[in-house]
Amino acid sequence: MDDAALARHLSGTRVLLCYGLLGEVIAGLAPVGMDYMGGQLAWLTGLGVAVQVVKLPTAAPVGVNAGRIAAAILSDPRPALLVGHSKGGLEALAALLVPGMAARCHGFIALQSPFFGSPVADLLLARRPVLMAVHHLARLSRLGTGRGLRDLTTPARQGWMRAHAPQVAALTAGLPVVTLATELRAEGHDWRDGLYRPLARWMQGQGAGPNDGLVPVASALLPGARQAVLPGCHRALVARGPGRDPVGVLRMALGLILAPA
Repeated sequence: MDDAALARHLSGTRVLLCYGLLGEVIAGLAPVGMDYMGGQLAWLTGLGVAVQVVKLPTAAPVGVNAGRIAAAILSDPRPALLVGHSKGGLEALAALLVPGMAARCHGFIALQSPFFGSPVADLLLARRPVLMAVHHLARLSRLGTGRGLRDLTTPARQGWMRAHAPQVAALTAGLPVVTLATELRAEGHDWRDGLYRPLARWMQGQGAGPNDGLVPVASALLPGARQAVLPGCHRALVARGPGRDPVGVLRMALGLILAPA
């Protein structure tokens, strides 16, 4: 679907962007060359689409931020389309399970979200000094309490998914949902992929399978959703760089959302 067609289909719909952990910090570094969903935000704005970033303290618990996303959905009578990256996708999913929220939305796109948890979160949580440092840094930076890290662990996420399996199945049956995962491969073009390779190898050794350096592919694909696996590290779908096309990725995902089932 080309840009003009997308703009027509999205007329009257608000696109709500939900950042992942520390996303607001990375986005704030745009003046020094960092990019985090900035190209996607600018592209949607240029199409004339009503788009906004939901203000989230991204280190806060998933349930707390889900309430903020639900409030953003209710703040305007126009239907919403949610786009969440990483932890933001978990919070968007939880918001959509609030009674009445899915009916106010036209779709949900999750980019690299650890629906079934991240072994990296397990590793960090097992090291109390690291956990305390994250907790205090989050509080000082007003990003939340840091307790949101616990919500990313595999026990927490798998428990949540089991408890909400019927609701998630009903959601994906009634609302267009697209989940995109990434796999860090040897032929990566961006030097930043190399920063994730040690973790990617460690996760492979732990039996997590193909992954993007933070999230296993299997964890990022929501049952019942339209799915795709793309190459790259954990920021490959939201940050510009060599071999990356975050706008193209979002264009493709929106096309899947808007296409007939």
